Amino acid sequence: MRLSLDALLVLDAIDRRGSFAAAAHELHRVPSAVTYTVQKLEEDLDVQLFDRRGHRAKLTAAGRELLEEGRNLLRAAGELESRVKRVATGWEAELRIAYDDVISEYVMLQLAAEFYASQSACSTRLRIASEVLGGCWDALASARTELVIGVSGDSPAGGGYAMRLLGEVEWVFAVAPHHPLAALPEPLKSGDIQNYRAVTVADSSRNLPPRTTGLLSGQETLTVHNLRAKLLAQSMGLGVGNLPRQAAQHAAAAGKLVIMRTEEPKVSAQLFVAWRTSHKGKALQWFVKRLEEKDWLERALQDAV
Repeated sequence: MRLSLDALLVLDAIDRRGSFAAAAHELHRVPSAVTYTVQKLEEDLDVQLFDRRGHRAKLTAAGRELLEEGRNLLRAAGELESRVKRVATGWEAELRIAYDDVISEYVMLQLAAEFYASQSACSTRLRIASEVLGGCWDALASARTELVIGVSGDSPAGGGYAMRLLGEVEWVFAVAPHHPLAALPEPLKSGDIQNYRAVTVADSSRNLPPRTTGLLSGQETLTVHNLRAKLLAQSMGLGVGNLPRQAAQHAAAAGKLVIMRTEEPKVSAQLFVAWRTSHKGKALQWFVKRLEEKDWLERALQDAV
């Protein structure tokens, strides 16, 4: 390759300083070395990079294009150098995090903001995505993520996972005020509920068997892609189903839903944070430690919808 990072550094210095001599001073080189670097680059590329008429070194159109794109390369090289140094000290170049759909997207972004603020010198990139039902376990098992937040149920076969309890999510049954079930006496019987469409969220698992919860045998379903769509569908009377208590209470206070008791209520589910035991990175450790805060899950559920 005829283009080097060193040559781009020289071009950048000349453009910012306005002359070959000033660039040489900044780079701690003799002026002849800077001149040689530019001449060699022009010969290799067979283009004129500088208009040498006048007292100030001025880039030609080709030189300007090269420098503008070259500065992107210099920035990328600098970021790569920084990440390599951080990895050598135990910080991951990238940490991928998956969180269950019942967790607030806003709270997850707040968590990321806290990480950036507390680790200002850390160049670990974060990649955050939401999953549904078994999707978090699937993402961890298939190595699409290193950390999952809000997983429930048993871990995939084979072991190799560490888990810590976050807390519990309490489920309540909710219907729109104008839905026929809202007029029936409580507690609602399973036979009554079975006669009406249930709104369910599609499991985002790619490899593990998909899961469903809270459905009665033979019940018609409307499947949506996330919890917010499920809440909206139930508020519109398109179906019924269980929702996290915090989300349902918020909608009920606004007159959009009615929370009803049932003969067979859905039991609370324990939610965990999980990661592979083989992963020892400092960024992952930071998140695991931060999630030990007692009220974190309650806040994450409260703001979820």
